[in-house]
Amino acid sequence: MTQARHPERLRAFIGALAELIDANPREGDLLHRGGKLLAQLVSHDDWLPDEFAQPNPERYQQFLLHADSRQRFSLVSFVWGPGQSTPIHDHRVWGLIGMLRGSEFSQGFARAPDGSLVAEGKPIQLLPGQVEAVSPKIGDIHQVSNAHSDQVSISIHVYGANIGAVRRAVYQPDGSEKQFISGYSNAYLPNIWDLSKEKSPAL
Repeated sequence: MTQARHPERLRAFIGALAELIDANPREGDLLHRGGKLLAQLVSHDDWLPDEFAQPNPERYQQFLLHADSRQRFSLVSFVWGPGQSTPIHDHRVWGLIGMLRGSEFSQGFARAPDGSLVAEGKPIQLLPGQVEAVSPKIGDIHQVSNAHSDQVSISIHVYGANIGAVRRAVYQPDGSEKQFISGYSNAYLPNIWDLSKEKSPAL
């Protein structure tokens, strides 16, 4: 595991994203500019504490890193054990996915005329430092899997809401859906950038 030597990176990202959202940009501009901010964050693998990078042998983990007090956005670390994957699902809000460690595949789906779901294009492979966007406007239904069968992968997700409280859906190939609210693997709201816990002030 990587020690969190530079927690100031996360603080800087959260501050910059909040400032961007305060400007009330159009979604396309938000995803473009927010994606650049997230790419900067995930280009360094030295800020995520080990406790938010722990895999579970039974299912992928979804650790809340930050929830905006006004519910405008949330930040989550997804920890994928070897070979783990999600069901086909949606988000119903805009989202950005940045690869921090390892690699993952994202397969998009679209509705066929009969209402069933069909794979849309080839799976997109994310490598460390790369970012992908989702939203109801540009494509919101996909399935994600760890690209590795022998190692853990970690991606950092940003959503335009408190995603653990959003009612959304998982899908069967025939297009039928089942609603769910995901919650988080950690049931509390962490404050992992608390200056009182650092040995020295942030740079």
